Amino acid sequence: MSSLALPVPVAPAALASGVLPVVVGHRGAPGHRPEHTLGSYELAFRQGVSWVDVDLVPTADGHLVARHENEIGGTTDVARRPEFRSRRTTKVVDGVELTGWFTEDFTLEELKTLRTVERIPKLRPDNTIYNGRWPIVTYQEVLDLTVRLGRELNRTLGTYPEVKHSTYFSSIGNPVEPKLVELLERNGLNRVDAPVVIQSFEVANLRRLSEQVLVPLLQLTSSDGAPADFAATGDVRTYADLVTPAGLAEIAEYAAYLGPDKNQVIPRDPDGNLASPAALVHDAHEAGLLVIPYTFRNENSFLPVEFRSSADPAAWGSIFSEESVFLATGIDGLFADQPDTALLAVTGS
Repeated sequence: MSSLALPVPVAPAALASGVLPVVVGHRGAPGHRPEHTLGSYELAFRQGVSWVDVDLVPTADGHLVARHENEIGGTTDVARRPEFRSRRTTKVVDGVELTGWFTEDFTLEELKTLRTVERIPKLRPDNTIYNGRWPIVTYQEVLDLTVRLGRELNRTLGTYPEVKHSTYFSSIGNPVEPKLVELLERNGLNRVDAPVVIQSFEVANLRRLSEQVLVPLLQLTSSDGAPADFAATGDVRTYADLVTPAGLAEIAEYAAYLGPDKNQVIPRDPDGNLASPAALVHDAHEAGLLVIPYTFRNENSFLPVEFRSSADPAAWGSIFSEESVFLATGIDGLFADQPDTALLAVTGS
């Protein structure tokens, strides 16, 4: 594999020396291919990013697969498979009641018989031509892809694995973290210079992981609500508390990165336009954290009102304008569903 260094995000003071903010392919390149498929990941890498985001949930027999949620009714053809009709059930995950089919109720062999489909077909109708093309992919298969493509493209490729629903999976005796640590060990990736950044919306699991792994950690936050582990233990703090100066100082004790909802970086006014930037980027940098907000998407449905091109929610709007405003705040990178346009915004070419 190439010895070329990864484009590690840095604080704004280093940007003058020519180091650019990092672009992470959010679930691969789901603006062009169904999310969390080998096709989505490979396209993201071929478009030029060196990092992809990989959400991880477990199977019944202890494997980690790449799905945004453990409920797979909307991202696979499981609802049309009569042999799995009896697996449909209702569960409460992180306080939310969900009805559908869940990865933890299937073996990997069973999941591999399913085919993936586009999650938001009304907004991404062109992606539906790829429905049924790819199976559910394991994290090991994504790691294998980074090695194979890294050799072909002559650069080091990496992943941002996200531990999904840590408290829930631990409560049912199927925790994600030990499986992730074992995979990193098996692949020689539990080292300080490994191309891996572990993410979670929960806090306690990242604190524990900080004592088990050498790779950096990223604390995800949301514009509302609270970490599921806080809610489960009666901790009254919210994500808003985590992004105060005091909260950021605590995060910096175990993590190197902050991954906020982009609305925490620049909120929107009541009309849906961008308001003035918050102090978050400055405060996080003061705490020693690098800031990589999520998620930048080209469709009007996801853009601030002033950057929408029309009333069509699926049409692409002025994504370059939005990304340029956010880059001006000093963020150290961004998660994007269309990595190709995000790369253009970052490089300016």
